[in-house]
Amino acid sequence: MDPKYLAPRVLETDRLVLRPFTLADHADYARITSDPDVMRYMGTGIAYTPDIAWRAIASVLGHWELLGYGLWAVTLKETGALIGHAGFLDPYGWPGFELAYMIDKPYWGQGYAQEATRAALKVARETLRKERIISLVRPANEPSRKLALRLGAVQEGTVSLMGSDADLFVHRV
Repeated sequence: MDPKYLAPRVLETDRLVLRPFTLADHADYARITSDPDVMRYMGTGIAYTPDIAWRAIASVLGHWELLGYGLWAVTLKETGALIGHAGFLDPYGWPGFELAYMIDKPYWGQGYAQEATRAALKVARETLRKERIISLVRPANEPSRKLALRLGAVQEGTVSLMGSDADLFVHRV
């Protein structure tokens, strides 16, 4: 592992490769994040334009540079196709060290989010040694609520996040 980074830059699961974003990911990431259904519960709930998607990738890469960990690009091992992101958010002013993910709509319901977040959660616990790991879930986002519970999280309350409420789930260590 590069000593500059606290987390591995690449993770592999049975079906996925989680790796750093590259400039070549921009077109696919812009397509994914332009879908209102995908973005409904992300951030402010607004779909991204291509310029905002580019800035989001730059922000993800900056998070890695500043903190040594962050979100990985989630790709299919078999084809290399970009299907979303998963990993950690912990920017200045955030409610805590967050396990987060986003998966492209054609891949919903196939267990990819769970596979990616389980791998990331293992890194958070075993490599980063985080004692408090949260997930922030919009109240209407039932699939993410269910995933947080399947990962062993318990709801601890509600926080105001980017102009609306989010349920705060804490992953037991």
